[in-house]
Amino acid sequence: MLNIRYNDMQFAVEPRAGRWDITYTLPGGAIAIAGAGLFAGLSENEAGARALALIKTIFPVGVKSVGPDVNHPNTIGDLKIIGPDVTHPNFIYWNKDSVSCPKEL
Repeated sequence: MLNIRYNDMQFAVEPRAGRWDITYTLPGGAIAIAGAGLFAGLSENEAGARALALIKTIFPVGVKSVGPDVNHPNTIGDLKIIGPDVTHPNFIYWNKDSVSCPKEL
């Protein structure tokens, strides 16, 4: 069994019948399944690397930035203020595995 700590969350990668299960420990101590029956026939190291990549995809670290609503402009009196046309949300990633503030400086 591998333990992975990512973004202040605790995951476990456990073998079961030649495949791997990924579980997530919730803050209250309950266990949730993040993936089951994955990575058939892979070694522990290979399954751990793929599990970490999957965890980073499922639980990304970053900020979702959504542009202004161009269909409903802000109005001030007769003036309509329309922001730039952003037709899709942007997701800003940073190269860091945790969103927590450091405990020590």
